[in-house]
Amino acid sequence: MFGWIRAVALLAAVAALGSCGSGGGHPPGLPPQFGDADPHPWRGRVPADNQVHGIDVSRWQGHVDWYGVSSGGVSFAWIKATEGADVADPMFPAHWEGARRAGLPRGAYHFYYFCRTAQEQAAWFIRNVPAERGALPPVLDIEWTHSRTCPGRPAPAVVRAEAETFLDILTHHYGQRPMVYTTVDFFRDNEMWRIRGAEFWLRSVAGHPSHVYPGHDWAFWQYTGTGLARGVSGEVDLNTFAGSRQQWNRWLAQRSL
Repeated sequence: MFGWIRAVALLAAVAALGSCGSGGGHPPGLPPQFGDADPHPWRGRVPADNQVHGIDVSRWQGHVDWYGVSSGGVSFAWIKATEGADVADPMFPAHWEGARRAGLPRGAYHFYYFCRTAQEQAAWFIRNVPAERGALPPVLDIEWTHSRTCPGRPAPAVVRAEAETFLDILTHHYGQRPMVYTTVDFFRDNEMWRIRGAEFWLRSVAGHPSHVYPGHDWAFWQYTGTGLARGVSGEVDLNTFAGSRQQWNRWLAQRSL
């Protein structure tokens, strides 16, 4: 309980630091990994240097107090909607509506399954996620998995072609290009930087993206899977936007439906 209260206070402190700029120094009084239940060393700049932080959730977070989330220093959320071509997250409707009522910018993400076509999976996502004014761009979550039902790994050219097909279908339907979420090994193995017109949300829990993905642009960084945030029971993924608060506001105005 003490750790949760401490994390809530730190989230609020980081939100308050938003007006102080995002220079290279570490804000005094904040640990290197704010709100993290499992802190570890960092190289380069640390997440506390960034002004805009958010979460991503799925059924595993259970009930979320979205008003608590919104008031606790969180600026955005991505919510799992679908997986493959026939799995829907049972908590998506509640999370989607709860975040909307709390006034929190939110978007939906799809977890890719390599044994169904991109067309099938895009159709399934469209069936489950409304095209709603004010929503963040959809997200394609594509990464290597240890699936017993689909153990194969397609060739990089096939991976990229399928990803682009999925992105193109969703772009046409929702009127904005989806984001691409991926991991270090998948990004490297499939040369994901070759995907045209993609903004990336990159996972890196071992260091800053400038070290882990050298030379590659990113819009969002998932920096821990053991975060703590007001309104969420237990651990949750924490993410940060690449720019300042002003840049976030501009990005939000340009990307939201």
